[in-house]
Amino acid sequence: MAKLYFHYSSMNAGKSTALLQANHNYIERGMKALLLTAKLDNRVGEGIISSRIGIKKDARAFDEEDNLFDIIRLENVESELSCIFVDEAQFLKREQVKQLTSIVDDLNIPVLSYGIRTDFQGEVFEGSRYLMAWADEIKEIKTICHCGKKATMNARVSSGGKMETEGNQIEIGGNERYVSLCRNCFSKRKTGIFIET
Repeated sequence: MAKLYFHYSSMNAGKSTALLQANHNYIERGMKALLLTAKLDNRVGEGIISSRIGIKKDARAFDEEDNLFDIIRLENVESELSCIFVDEAQFLKREQVKQLTSIVDDLNIPVLSYGIRTDFQGEVFEGSRYLMAWADEIKEIKTICHCGKKATMNARVSSGGKMETEGNQIEIGGNERYVSLCRNCFSKRKTGIFIET
């Protein structure tokens, strides 16, 4: 019985590494999986899933207009798919998350999605919101704050290390722009305490 999985965390917790390892497990068993990633994140090139530890794999890039059910249905006709992996799942739209549920329910293909839960202001991304609501299984991938507590928040920082509180929800970046923090350290931005880089 196929399921929709959502693996979430703050930035830099190893989501892409976990996805690539799970994909490797399918490959070792002679199964075919399809990897998807958001076109928005093209830091290492469009359609590439890359981890901070240096492993990467080509993937099919999607944008907010794509019908994921149709894409997977056609791919599955050409070659039977054993699993779908979705990186940067926070960038999915509500309708696309619904399409993932149809891939699971109607095509009986498991979907493993990986993404961050909240933006730099502590607001839930649209894709994460609906994955939290509709996924069959939800798992947190943990990482730690600089203080040693579990990091659950994503702070956007300036080049000088000051936490930013305004701006567009989506701004692609890595360690140079985002820091994973516990809720307590994240909240201290309101008192004028900032992160050292």
